[in-house]
Amino acid sequence: MFDSPLSASPYEVLAVAPDASDEDLRKAYRLRLRQTHPDTGGDAAQFVQVQRAWELVSTPEARAAYDRGHGFGAASAPQYGPGGPGSDAGWRPPSRPADTRPRARSFGQPGGWRRERYLTLMREWAGRGAALDDPYDPVLVRTAPREVKRLLADALAEEATARIVGDLGMGYTVWHDVAGGLRDPDAKLDHIVLGPSGLYAVLSEDFGGPVRVRRGELIGDGVVGSPVAGLAAASRAVARAARVKFGGAIVVLPDDDVATAIDELGRVRGMPVAIVARSALSTVLRRGLTGARDIGGNELFDVRTRLQQTVRFV
Repeated sequence: MFDSPLSASPYEVLAVAPDASDEDLRKAYRLRLRQTHPDTGGDAAQFVQVQRAWELVSTPEARAAYDRGHGFGAASAPQYGPGGPGSDAGWRPPSRPADTRPRARSFGQPGGWRRERYLTLMREWAGRGAALDDPYDPVLVRTAPREVKRLLADALAEEATARIVGDLGMGYTVWHDVAGGLRDPDAKLDHIVLGPSGLYAVLSEDFGGPVRVRRGELIGDGVVGSPVAGLAAASRAVARAARVKFGGAIVVLPDDDVATAIDELGRVRGMPVAIVARSALSTVLRRGLTGARDIGGNELFDVRTRLQQTVRFV
């Protein structure tokens, strides 16, 4: 809930200044509890958000930890190549402990396009084109324009999905940041996942707040455009080019932003579509979507070969 660059900070949720005294913070918490309590006409989701906000700043230790960069600070920042943080030499995701388990085959860089675009816009906005000491500093990120924060939020979402898919094992193959056959990089496919349960187009999103579904499309305060329709269009373009057929499309969202962990919408524009909480993604990819066709044996090899020969990265 608060680990997204787009999320309101606990201080904003409690309607108090970040430098408020501990006593003023406590008073603000009690006031917001009364205002949002469902028994007095408040909103249940906001009531839970107020409680979570208080958990993060209720003690001096917790508040200091949050102020140091809870959510998207150093732990979320990538490691850079020889050129350092301000260079265009590329970046690498944070190193992970050695894992000897077989992992899914992976091609492309998850979140790569949006990370690079974020760094470019952040330098233009905060550094006037120069390198920044820490482009992921929490204070800097929170004060950036929403379109800049949105790039970082989506990059983090794509990287989280990539970690989950990678853990599915060697029976799966995944392509990241795939060009959707259109000139606009925003029309890309975040991930293509191929496994025994089928072939899926996957969109990783973070809108910074709860979303709902209406007439087969996502709606919410932070939703821009038509994400489901865009996912379907990009997947059709890749399917035509590679001469393959997707079994379904999956939109992955943060757990706190969806009402149910797995919401299968049925067919949208001729393709089975599901809205899935991030923690439920591995379950969905292992069992497949309703109406999607399993792929095995020689067909799995053939589809992987066709995609490998066709896929272009943004």
